[in-house]
Amino acid sequence: MQNIKLNLKNSKIEQAEIMNYSKKVLEIHEELHEKVKEEKEPLGWLNLPSEYDKKEVEKIKKIAKKIQSDSEILLVIGIGGSYLGARAVIEALTHTFYNYLPIDQRKTPQILYVGNNLNPNYINDIIDLIGNKNLSINVISKSGTTTEPAIAFRIFRELLENKYGLKEAKKRIYVTTDQKKGALKQIADEEKYTTFVIPENIGGRYSVLTPVGLLPIATAGIDIDKILEGARFAQEKYSDKNLKYNDCYKYAVARNILYKNEKNIEILVSYEPKLHYLIEWWKQLFAESEGKENKGIYPTGAEFTTDLHSLGQYIQQGRKNLFETVINIKEPITNIYINQDEDNLDELNYLVGKGLDYINKEAMEATISAHSDGNVPNIIIEMDKLDEYTLGHLLYFFELSCSVSGKLLGVNPFNQPGVEDYKNKMFELLEKPGYINKEKTEENIVKSKRKSKAKIKI
Repeated sequence: MQNIKLNLKNSKIEQAEIMNYSKKVLEIHEELHEKVKEEKEPLGWLNLPSEYDKKEVEKIKKIAKKIQSDSEILLVIGIGGSYLGARAVIEALTHTFYNYLPIDQRKTPQILYVGNNLNPNYINDIIDLIGNKNLSINVISKSGTTTEPAIAFRIFRELLENKYGLKEAKKRIYVTTDQKKGALKQIADEEKYTTFVIPENIGGRYSVLTPVGLLPIATAGIDIDKILEGARFAQEKYSDKNLKYNDCYKYAVARNILYKNEKNIEILVSYEPKLHYLIEWWKQLFAESEGKENKGIYPTGAEFTTDLHSLGQYIQQGRKNLFETVINIKEPITNIYINQDEDNLDELNYLVGKGLDYINKEAMEATISAHSDGNVPNIIIEMDKLDEYTLGHLLYFFELSCSVSGKLLGVNPFNQPGVEDYKNKMFELLEKPGYINKEKTEENIVKSKRKSKAKIKI
């Protein structure tokens, strides 16, 4: 059975420091597991791996097969948690160049993503890429009014209807949204689109193990049963109240100890390029959960050894407000071995017979040692291998540790009030009905006063 283990030997944190948090962690544990019983609390993800809707999962697998049979492309429309989780899993568990492979090698549709920005070049390039290929859409939004995916859905729904006609287009649109309310739910009901439910008590960044993530993941040919099985194992493993035996809670505590020691930037590091979007998903999870009330660890990411040749100098000798969390995958998926070269002009013969994974691991060990010696603490998350089961485990590990870490920090890890600020400003500037553009209103008042004075002079 694949497992995940926390290694704190390079973190500069003593076990006694961790255990000082035992009482507080126990209180948080009991609070979370008590409140999960309340339907309105955003804690549905906590018991999801053991209590997911099995009929919904079977429906997901059925629709995924339909999309595989009639589509060359699945266009996932969503932003933030509505697409990052799915993309993280798909890119971690498929060929590194999945979308570039010919269909006979890939055997499942290309998965493309839109609605995650407002850039016309990006959207037009997606349209060019689609061309004459058969297409299905999975639009994901709880409300249906988030600007980026709403605009994308309007554009690509029109494209789909022009391509196939209204009747056929309806069979190629799959909506993942709220069960009862919202603009997207209303559209889906009126047009009779196939729908999947985002549970009311699960927020976007905690939703990867719901239909939000599972439909695109299944369409990519990934075994979602094994992902859920790995998450279920994690749920059981991290239900232990005792901090001494709970690596998930230890990670949350270690982050907070480092934060109190002025280490307020965390770099999630991977030596596996397939984890690029896992890092992006993690960044959103922790940033939206903890960045409140002028508090929080700033989450960022790096991909080594690549970024050692750009960020490495700063990490080693720059400001000492950083710590790293390194994901170490023990077993490689594939390997390449160095062969003998008689000329040895590149001076690499000392590596003959050694595998690239071994060299990559040695680079990792050297970097951890150097950074730790340079007063950059390192937390290591060791994964046995990268597969569905272990990735499901890791996703749950991060979700639970994030919620506990936020509670230790003293913030609500389940809301994101700051996100609304930029939206309101944008709606004002775009003159959306119901939103007053204060700057233009003040400008109009000034102009009105000037006109009044001009009339008086006349």
